[in-house]
This record gives sequence, C-alpha cells and structure tokens, in this order.
Amino acid sequence: MVYVDGYVLPVARKNMRVYKQMAQKAGRVWRKHGALEYWECVGDDLKTVMGMVPFPRLAKLKRNEAVVFSWILFKSKADRNRVNAKVMKDPSMNPAEYKDKPMPFEIKRMAYGGFSPIVKMKARGV
Repeated sequence: MVYVDGYVLPVARKNMRVYKQMAQKAGRVWRKHGALEYWECVGDDLKTVMGMVPFPRLAKLKRNEAVVFSWILFKSKADRNRVNAKVMKDPSMNPAEYKDKPMPFEIKRMAYGGFSPIVKMKARGV
C-alpha cells in the first residue's frame, strides 16, 4: 500500500521564491530516487472553520509568512525508507550554493510525519 510523508511549515513571503527553487530541486531528487509524487502547495484559503485548528495557528504563522503544505507519495513505507535514505546521501541535497546561508523557512516550526492512507479515491478514468 502507498505511503505518504507530509509537512506543514511557515515560509516568509520574502523567501518564497528561494523556497520554491529549493523545493523544485528537492522534488527532482526525491523523484530520481523513487518517490511517486512530490507536492509543495502554498496556502491561499486558510479561513477558520468552527471547531478546527487553522493551518496558520498550527504553524504559529507570523506576519508576512505563508503556510506551505507538502507531501511526498511512495509505493510503500519500506520504499519510503529506502528512498529517503538515498535522498539524504545524495550530494545535490547539500549544494555549495546554500552553504552558510539560512534556510528560507523556520525548521523549528515545521511539522512532519509519515502517514498510512486509510481511504483512497481517484477521479474516474484516472
């Protein structure tokens, strides 16, 4: 059964261009090593729904920050572990251009987890 790694993180709006470039490179690395899909999405409809914790509060969003919701799809949990191990060893994940530069997001406020799907529905014909 497929497996999903999910992330929620705050990104300063002024850093969004740099974050997007970094995410595009990371996505290529994950796909190269076997991830089925790699998604990075920026929040644009984050209204509070009664009784639910909105993403901005979850991410402890500060003024001039955006919430990024991301996920990576794998064939299985075992495949995810194999792919992630290869990604972490990939030299392109530590390029010289980022050496001694701050991350474009606050990693301490990033939420991450691995998820086993319990419901999966696709559009007809997909």
